[in-house]
Amino acid sequence: MDVYEAVTSRRAVRGFTDRPVPREVLERVLSAAAWSPSASNIQPWHAYVLTGAPLAEVKKLAGERLAAGDPWDEPEYEQYPPALKFPYCERRSAFGEQRYGALGIPRGDIEARQRASSANWDCFGAPAALFCYIDRDMGPAQWADVGMYLQTVMLLLRAEGLHSCPQMAWAKYRKTVAEVLSPPDELILFCGMSIGFEDVTVDYSRTARAPLEETVTFVEG
Repeated sequence: MDVYEAVTSRRAVRGFTDRPVPREVLERVLSAAAWSPSASNIQPWHAYVLTGAPLAEVKKLAGERLAAGDPWDEPEYEQYPPALKFPYCERRSAFGEQRYGALGIPRGDIEARQRASSANWDCFGAPAALFCYIDRDMGPAQWADVGMYLQTVMLLLRAEGLHSCPQMAWAKYRKTVAEVLSPPDELILFCGMSIGFEDVTVDYSRTARAPLEETVTFVEG
């Protein structure tokens, strides 16, 4: 698979088979991803990879919280600006309409949307998950480094025939994840990432991207 195919075929998959992901594949992907860009070679990412019993425990604990109606953990970072302006708010709204519309869930059916979202905390059935942390002392440039690292991981997973789903939703259950991982206090959970082989029987509707002229300006001589 060339890099263009990896980029264009990468998407947030929300349905995985239980086929195990070999440890050697994960090691190969993460060893190569270490070469992601990083300002002054700080490499601010801290990744925990879970499979088997530890991942099952995280899923079980999250499921118990969900069933009990426990509130989300207080946020340690702002996922979106409080007033998301044009055109970003429109793109976010369009994503919601397309995602839940593909599931046959009407806009006003909040309960059904919550049920669909609850699959996040089962990692959509994936047999492997990565939880990415960053030191709370780091600034915007280092958060950008982490984003580039995660994108590299996802593209390398595609090269291995795997799919993934990055999930900021896990930050809402960060204390549950910490029960299993016991990360140092100085780390913030940025996101989780479900990893595995796609369940092709699960329907999906891929979200579109803005046209090039909307996001790119060419300045030519």
